[in-house]
Amino acid sequence: MLVQNCRFRFRFLFPSIQKRIPSSLSFSVASSAMDTASPSALFLCGKSSAETEIAKSLKINDVLNLPNGGKISTHLQSEINSSRFGEDAFNVDLFLNSLSTKRFGRFLIWSPLLPSTQDIVSHNFCELPVGAVCVADTQFKGRGRSKNAWESPRGCLMFSFTLQMDDGKIVPLVQYVVSLAVTEAIKDVCDRNGFPCIDVRIKWPNDLYLNGLKVGGILCTSTYKSKKFNVSSGIGLNVGNEKPTTCLNKVLKELSASSNEFRREDIMAAFFNKFEMLSDIFINQGFQTLEELYYRTWLHSGQRVIVQEKNEDKVVENLVTIQGLTSSGYLLAIGDDNQMCELHPDGNSFDFFKGLVRRKLE
Repeated sequence: MLVQNCRFRFRFLFPSIQKRIPSSLSFSVASSAMDTASPSALFLCGKSSAETEIAKSLKINDVLNLPNGGKISTHLQSEINSSRFGEDAFNVDLFLNSLSTKRFGRFLIWSPLLPSTQDIVSHNFCELPVGAVCVADTQFKGRGRSKNAWESPRGCLMFSFTLQMDDGKIVPLVQYVVSLAVTEAIKDVCDRNGFPCIDVRIKWPNDLYLNGLKVGGILCTSTYKSKKFNVSSGIGLNVGNEKPTTCLNKVLKELSASSNEFRREDIMAAFFNKFEMLSDIFINQGFQTLEELYYRTWLHSGQRVIVQEKNEDKVVENLVTIQGLTSSGYLLAIGDDNQMCELHPDGNSFDFFKGLVRRKLE
């Protein structure tokens, strides 16, 4: 199937849209203003008595830790003092009461301040029940794709959760199911609360856009152990923080005269309710069952791009049109010569549509 590998860059044919997208989208906070030497407080919470017992056991055995010797202190849900952390702290009870899952999100770790939620779930994966989630009000050492910094302020919904998979061939597709669950969760919250539609769209492979601006992103990492793929999925979504781009509540205010706002707890609960359903379909029937819904949500169907390929000493430009996804999760495109090709990443850029490799397909 592989005929030729060649490095190329391509640009969009929609300059009026492209120039609205910032080149760098790192959520910056002043780390110097934080007492990063203090232990990060982790509050272990459960929806049922079974998860509560797990929380007690983890606290007693003191097994949770951060990479590189970072300090943490573990506490139970009963020790949360809302007056200490402020009214805008994550409301654990509100989240758990809105959750209707059987597996995901039922064991919760909340922290007012963490280096990274992804570090907590990935570094402690084997100590946590599958489906466990860690959420933080603020994080200051978050990671994006290719180790890009992803530092996030209050108002941003930042959480990471665990899942296990048997088939390594479909692990790369998990990020698409996660992205779809986020957009479906936002629609669900809008419908249940009578909000106007907030049309968050997916930019391949793992970004979330609203009105041409980035409002979120997905990071999935995996390791292989005991014949299982341990997947840690991290989500960042601008709910109440307008900087550095925009957020859901800012757009909601522009569309509605009411004072209603999105709550992080509602969105995260709706996410797990949707993800559990979508992941069951994904595992049992394959991603092709979700493709139609995914394509209605992403930004790229029929998108024309200019491919710049190096041929000896010359740079040749060709047009290709994005058709969808290949079975391995890369972009499927077709040239004006009707040659099908697969586009996949090769490089480190905030714009994923730079520094790619094209594989021509028979």
